[in-house]
Amino acid sequence: MTAGNDFDPTNDLEPEPMLFSALLTPHRSLNRTGFVVLMTAVTAISFIAGAVFWWLGAWPIFGFFGLDVLLVYWAFKVNFRTAKASEEISVTPSELRVRRVSHRGHVVEWVLNPLWVQFEQKSHAEFGIERLYLISRGRRVSIGSFLSPDEKASFSKALIAALNTAKRGPTYNPVA
Repeated sequence: MTAGNDFDPTNDLEPEPMLFSALLTPHRSLNRTGFVVLMTAVTAISFIAGAVFWWLGAWPIFGFFGLDVLLVYWAFKVNFRTAKASEEISVTPSELRVRRVSHRGHVVEWVLNPLWVQFEQKSHAEFGIERLYLISRGRRVSIGSFLSPDEKASFSKALIAALNTAKRGPTYNPVA
């Protein structure tokens, strides 16, 4: 037996080509600068209204205006915290990987064989695509739940193309 026939697991093999990769994150229309401007405006309006009530002799109401500002601040902080959630979906010829990170940092990952995956979408006549699912071996994984219907349509089109490429198998190009 020659050295060329030996199996060498340390041999550098080419990584599989990436057919599709997407990082999905929830959309937030208000950035940090907008948040500061909004909170400044809410605080100023509440302070002025509270000062008017104080001047009229209803001083306990001044505190309630402060509670309103704290409630608005808390609601936006919760909203920004949930924006940290994400889904990463990648397709190679041998695997479809879905990695979901919750806003609390919990990670759940599914690795599926793209040859066996069925793609399903639930649509509503008036609202468009409502849900996207990957189905394999009796398991149903919901994906892209925070995308808009138009984004779901675009995403599903690209994912279906990648899954079809994976199912078609590798192409042989003798020229390259």
